[in-house]
Amino acid sequence: MLRAGVESSLGEGDIMQHEEGVFASLWSNLRDVFFPVKLPPLVLESKPIPVIDRMATKQDPRATVSAFVIYAILILLFALAANKLHQIAVKKAMLVTELTPPPMDPALNKMGGGGGQKGPAPVSKGRLPKFAETQITPPAAPPLEEPKIRMPDPTIEVQTNLKMNNNNMPNFGDPNSTLGGNSMGRGSGTGIGNGNGSGLGPGSGGNYGGGVKQVGGGVIGPVKTYGLDPEFSEEARKTKSMGTVTVSLIVDQKGMPQSVHILRGVGMGLDEKAVEAVKTYRFKPATENGKPVAVYLNVEVNFEIF
Repeated sequence: MLRAGVESSLGEGDIMQHEEGVFASLWSNLRDVFFPVKLPPLVLESKPIPVIDRMATKQDPRATVSAFVIYAILILLFALAANKLHQIAVKKAMLVTELTPPPMDPALNKMGGGGGQKGPAPVSKGRLPKFAETQITPPAAPPLEEPKIRMPDPTIEVQTNLKMNNNNMPNFGDPNSTLGGNSMGRGSGTGIGNGNGSGLGPGSGGNYGGGVKQVGGGVIGPVKTYGLDPEFSEEARKTKSMGTVTVSLIVDQKGMPQSVHILRGVGMGLDEKAVEAVKTYRFKPATENGKPVAVYLNVEVNFEIF
């Protein structure tokens, strides 16, 4: 029952709440923690309704293929650019800095070629005839009588710039021989020695020492017309090794490299790479009196890293 002058704040349908005491609230909380009331299982009565995803997009297969192709091209371009930069950083440099005839051994002066005249004995001691590019009169034993018609001085076909020990003996022969007599040697041809030709010593053809001539005098050197660049060896690339490899070879009458070998190397696999490259060389052959001849040649191969 309400007193006069006091207006009720509860409306129709409102419920008056009863405030628990402190101990009652604490006991209620402890009971909920240790002795919770078991509730019946929750039954889901709602059903999912499919809706249209306004943010979803349909992927065009053509767009997928185009993107794949574009990415592949970009990756390829990056790979090529990286490879090019690597080649620039470690450049394979094979420079034929000089094509030179090998220096002659001053003690031997061997230049190739040879000669002889089918004598009964090895070549005897005597003086050397004059050296000439073309032989007109071959050397022979002194005649018993002076000929009525004077012939050109006897010569042998040896490069005129070759310097050899000689003497002033009246007969022709080899200054280094220890035999006496007038034998021009057991070889064949019109020279001196046991070879075959118009030169001096063993071997065949003109000149001296074994069959191959050197550039100089009347011999015009070969000209390189083709050749592949070598590659750095993997070992040299890793250690960044550099150097100049000197390769010796014979350029034959057809301009082909023969007997290619290292004269002075640097190791690290660069020597083998230099030989492989020189073997691919092609030359315009050396010539003597307009005819192709085989010659010795040195090639310097320079490996540098930039």
